Amino acid sequence: MKQTKIVCSISDMRCDTDFIRKLFFAGMNVVRMNTAHATAEGIKTIIRNTRAVSPHIGILIDTKGPEVRTTAVKEPIHYKTGDMVKIFGRPEMDTTKDIINVSYPDITKDVKEGDDILIDDGAIDMKVVENVGPMLIAHVENDGVLDSHKSVNVPGEHIDLPALTEKDKRNILLAISEDIDFIAHSFVRSADDVRAVQKILDEHHSDIKIISKIENQEGVDNIDEIIDASYGIMVARGDLGIEVPIERIPGIQRMIINKCIAKKKPVIVATQMLHTMIENPRPTRAEVTDIANAIYSHTDALMLSGETASGKYPLEAVQTMSRVAEQAEADVHSSYSLQHAVFSLFTNHPDQREFLAKAAIEATEQLGVKGIITDSASGQTARNLAAFRGPNPVLAICYKEKLQRWLNLSYGIIPIYQKKHVSSQYIFEASLRMLRQKGYIGQDDKIAYLTGSFTGDKGTSLLEINKVRDVFDNSYQFHLPNIEPETEE
Repeated sequence: MKQTKIVCSISDMRCDTDFIRKLFFAGMNVVRMNTAHATAEGIKTIIRNTRAVSPHIGILIDTKGPEVRTTAVKEPIHYKTGDMVKIFGRPEMDTTKDIINVSYPDITKDVKEGDDILIDDGAIDMKVVENVGPMLIAHVENDGVLDSHKSVNVPGEHIDLPALTEKDKRNILLAISEDIDFIAHSFVRSADDVRAVQKILDEHHSDIKIISKIENQEGVDNIDEIIDASYGIMVARGDLGIEVPIERIPGIQRMIINKCIAKKKPVIVATQMLHTMIENPRPTRAEVTDIANAIYSHTDALMLSGETASGKYPLEAVQTMSRVAEQAEADVHSSYSLQHAVFSLFTNHPDQREFLAKAAIEATEQLGVKGIITDSASGQTARNLAAFRGPNPVLAICYKEKLQRWLNLSYGIIPIYQKKHVSSQYIFEASLRMLRQKGYIGQDDKIAYLTGSFTGDKGTSLLEINKVRDVFDNSYQFHLPNIEPETEE
């Protein structure tokens, strides 16, 4: 019954259909594949098994984006505070204790004396004391252990890497050939980074949607243009917490969520939501509170990473997140002051679609409406309804199978694919029956219906509110337009 969506990272080392099915029934809406840890064949296996479980599950693939990593080591290297190391941009050479090689050849051009270099998500901090031609000389600030291919972050500096690596381009082409639903582009710094991915999609006539991962200060600084260029946003708190002062993360998270809501774009909060459950069957109180606070801030979706990709308790993690989400949503909707706080994010000059969506949500409070039904060719009306974060379910009848999966990232939307060309009256009645069977509404409840124009191409133009009992009364006369499903909203 939760309305917040859940994204689960799945590894090709653990992706059999039984495993995916269990996560799906526990509350998973979207499968995420991390290309840093999967081969092309592994990715295809995850896709094939996910589709075998249900065509309703969304599938998302990550790019690596403009990231820097250390090279391989023959065995773990132990550093002590006070050690001195040399850092080179030599991706073809292994790393030793005295010489750390990284994947970015021009690192000395972008890093200056006094900069901190944070390795392995900040586990090792090194301060640059000298920039000497082809190398950096750095002082180790804390004890730590370095393994192969660990992340390298330089807070406050622009690393002049291309938006896409060659591996990213290959994986995007793989995503296109497999017709998946989302590409989550890593380390997005500006709208140009998003457009680099979109250009490849357009060249291959792909409708895959781009989710931009905000992981550095540049992404935060350019958030408005990035939101405009993207289908949705992921607040990727792992690298973001390294690139910016960690105390700023909660405020940045809340700011991005608010901006996405105002622009009707889905937003995902990710990283260490239930990190303890990688090794333990129960979460910490702080983790539960973190999930609840993200929902109190009105995020669309939450993501599990290592918890489901490699953790010992993947099913329990999804079940825990679902339970916490249900309770947090109930807490939010018990106070309409929070609902009005969402309304305040929107313009005083809405377009027609937004105006009708807001009216449908307000009817839940003022008229006692218990559910909303809409039919959709593009999903925009459904995303408008999701943005207002209403307390009751929104059933979205989708005239495109992929649209059903795209809406798996939108809060409170129950997307259903309608295969056949049937009348609006039939759709409305069938939707009501489904909501009744699932226990969302009763005979004496009121239902709202948002649908398209009588002319067929003018977008959402009608809001009708009825009592469920009256709809099934044979004497009831419908006033619904009979639109063509193929028409864009």
